[in-house]
Amino acid sequence: MASRHLRLLPLLCLAAVAVAAAAHDVSFDLRADLNHPYAGSSFSRHEAFRRAARASKARAARLTARLASVVLGTGGNISAADVPVAPLSDQGYSLTVGIGTPPQPHTLILDTGSNLVWTQCKLFRRTARQREPIYDPGESSSFAVLPCSSRLCQEGVFSFKNCTNNRCLYDDVYGSAETDGVLASETFTFGVHSEVSVPLGFGCGELSAGTLVGASGIIGLSPETLSLTSQLSVPRFSYCLTPFAERKTSPLLFGAMADLRRYKTTGPIQTTSILRNPVQTSYYYVPLVGLSLGTKRLAVPAASLAMNADGSGGTIVDSGTTVTFLVETAFRAVTEAVLQVVKLPVVNQTVEDYELCFALPRGTAMDAVQTPPLVLHFDGGATMSLPRDNYFQEPRAGLMCLALGKTPDGTMSIIGNVQQQNMHVLFDVRNQKFSFAPTQCDAI
Repeated sequence: MASRHLRLLPLLCLAAVAVAAAAHDVSFDLRADLNHPYAGSSFSRHEAFRRAARASKARAARLTARLASVVLGTGGNISAADVPVAPLSDQGYSLTVGIGTPPQPHTLILDTGSNLVWTQCKLFRRTARQREPIYDPGESSSFAVLPCSSRLCQEGVFSFKNCTNNRCLYDDVYGSAETDGVLASETFTFGVHSEVSVPLGFGCGELSAGTLVGASGIIGLSPETLSLTSQLSVPRFSYCLTPFAERKTSPLLFGAMADLRRYKTTGPIQTTSILRNPVQTSYYYVPLVGLSLGTKRLAVPAASLAMNADGSGGTIVDSGTTVTFLVETAFRAVTEAVLQVVKLPVVNQTVEDYELCFALPRGTAMDAVQTPPLVLHFDGGATMSLPRDNYFQEPRAGLMCLALGKTPDGTMSIIGNVQQQNMHVLFDVRNQKFSFAPTQCDAI
C-alpha cells in the first residue's frame, strides 16, 4: 500500500490548492502528438505485433475482471498466474507532457479506460525502472499534496484508498501491474503548436508491481472524476491513430480542435451513442449490434453484444488495448466466416497470443492477400468498415493472423486500437456521442 515507501519532503508545502476551480477557468482547446508504443525501439515489426497482442490479452483480462468485481462481487483481482506479464508501455500510445514548475518532461500512456493521471515520483523509494528521470516534486514550486477532505480524494475510485496524516493514499491494480501513491496537485503543460498549462489532481507514486519501460505513468481519459477530461470539463476529444506498423506520431485533439468536420476524411462521418453503464463508469460503451464480413451479415445475436441491466456485457472503445476482443459467440461467427473466404492453410498450433493464423505462400507478404472488410454495425445505422490491415497482422514472416481475441459470453467486448488505425474517432463527452470517419491520420 502507499504508506509502505512514502517519505515526506519537509521542504514541500503540503497545503491543498483549489484544483477543480482553477482548472475550470482554463480553455483546453489544443492539439498534442501521441507517441507510438514502440517508437524508437529496436523491436522488429513482427516482434512489436507479438508483444502488443500479449499485452492486450493481459489488459482484456484486467478489464473484464474489474467489471466482474462490480457486477458480481467477485473481487475482480487477477493474479500474475492468470495474466501474461507485459510492460504497461506495450499497451497503448503515449503523450509527452511537462509536469511541474518549471516543467519536467514525462511520458504518460494515454488510456480511455483509466481515471487517474499518475506518474512515478521521488516521494517514493522503490520506483520501477523507467528510461526517463523520475519526476521530482522537490524541484517544482507548484506541487502540493491534496488532503483527505478534497473532492478528488472523496469521489475518486481506487482499488484501495486510505487517509493517513491527512494524506490521501491510494492503490490501483492493472492486471499484472500495481501502482500506489498519494494524491497531489501539480501544473501540467500540454500542446504541440501552442502550449497550455493547467492545474491537475494527480497520483504521485510508484509502480509497485509490473514494469513501465518506455513511460513513467498514465493519463486517464475515462468518464470518471479523476480523469483529465473530467477535471478540466473537456466537452470532447478525438484522436487519429496512424497505422500500427509505421510507428508514426498520431494527433490527439481536445475541445474546439476535436471536430471531425475540420479535417479531411476518406469516408463519411458517422455517429452513434455513448452508453452509460449503471455500475461501471470507467469505460466508453457503444451500442455494437452486429458484424459483417464483406456484404455477408454474420449470425451474431445483438443480445450477445448488448449491455445487460446489471451492467455486464456491452462493448467499449479502448485506446489501450491493441487487438479487439469479442464475446465468444461473435468471435466464433467471425472466425467461421474468415475461414470461408481466406483460402490459405491454417496453422494448427497456437501461435503466440493469436487465436487463428494462416500460412502465407513462400516469399509472399500479407499485403498480397485480399480480404473483404470486417464491418461493425452500431445501433442507429452507423457502420465502421475495417480493411484487412485493421483486423489481420503478420506477427512472424510467413504468418497472417487474425487480430481478434475472445472473451467469455456475458462479459464485455473491446474495440482495440488496431481496429481504430486510420480512423479519426471522437468522444463527445458532453452530448454522449461517439463519431468516427476513415482518415489518413498522418495528414492531419
